[in-house]
Amino acid sequence: MIEVVASMARGPVFLAGELMECLITFTNPMSHLSTSASSEMLAWASAQIHCQFHASENRVALPTQGNKHDVQAESNTVLVPSRGERGQCVLDTPPKILFCDLRLDPGESKTYSYSEIVPIDGPPSYRGQAVKYVYKLTIGCQRVNSPIKLLRVPFRVLVLQGMPEPPFPQDEEVCPSNPFLEEEEASRRDARPLERALDMLMITTSRRCPHMFNITNMRGKVAKFCIFKMVYRLGEDIVGTFNFSEGDIPCLQYSVSIQSEEEIQQQHQRHPGQILSVTGHGRHMESCLHTASSHFSLPIPLNVTPGFSTDIVMLRWRLHFEFVTAREPMEPPTVLQNQSEVTVWAGAEHVDVDTFSWDLPIKVFPTNPALASYMSHFSGTNSITI
Repeated sequence: MIEVVASMARGPVFLAGELMECLITFTNPMSHLSTSASSEMLAWASAQIHCQFHASENRVALPTQGNKHDVQAESNTVLVPSRGERGQCVLDTPPKILFCDLRLDPGESKTYSYSEIVPIDGPPSYRGQAVKYVYKLTIGCQRVNSPIKLLRVPFRVLVLQGMPEPPFPQDEEVCPSNPFLEEEEASRRDARPLERALDMLMITTSRRCPHMFNITNMRGKVAKFCIFKMVYRLGEDIVGTFNFSEGDIPCLQYSVSIQSEEEIQQQHQRHPGQILSVTGHGRHMESCLHTASSHFSLPIPLNVTPGFSTDIVMLRWRLHFEFVTAREPMEPPTVLQNQSEVTVWAGAEHVDVDTFSWDLPIKVFPTNPALASYMSHFSGTNSITI
């Protein structure tokens, strides 16, 4: 019996293009007092990254694969990382051999380091209503004259898509200069693609430029809405303010929701004109009758998928607003200056109302993968006994 433990020390979330490192330990759990006859042998072990794609047959029409004859699937000595998995393997890296002919005496263990660049041209990890993209690191090992055993370690991949062009030359430093940082260290850090991508992401999502919107319906102006930016990172708070004092008709209640839109590309839609799949990720509701101003703050969860697009699916983000307005003007309660008694104001028993909604598109980008690892449902560590 041999115990195999795979652990991603830095966490189970990675940015596409980042170097993933995993420590894989093989242990003979027998006591060291046992005889040498208790030694264990492994013929070989290798590791490989792959991405599995699964689509709902009721919503997605995929091209037929044909009768593709897989020679490897018939061999019990070749590693096929997606064997036994649902869906299709849409991306994989070349397998790397960890060792050949490993002998472990009782109580002995050996640790091997696996490193690989997470493919930059693949889709992000995503679990939607119609489409799923799942990444796994698969470690295959085999005893002599025994079937292959597979250890799978799921992890999450964030992909940076839709970034605007940088407003400065590429040779200019992305981050502010630090007088306490040596020039050599600064240049070495700037040379790292991941660091430059994160710096560019921070700059893009940190810019504030207030956007003003007049909210109206068929009866007139309801409020003025202000949002401080339209581009966000995972984990950020979306903050907006309402000014109802400039409205022509009273607003009784409003709600704001963060929503993602999953749209199947037209050529892969199962039914023509297929509707979007909308998922809510947070909501703020407030009564605002006779309120001059109000605001909301909605956090973007760290475990959701930023906006992206592939040949099959597109994911977008938006703020969904719902307003309840009165059809007739409503007089605010009046309080006399010299009034000594307490005045209790009772709301109207019946109010004729109108309701309407409004969608505001926003952009959601990834965040630092180390931060997203804290909220990941993956542990980054898996084990198997062979």
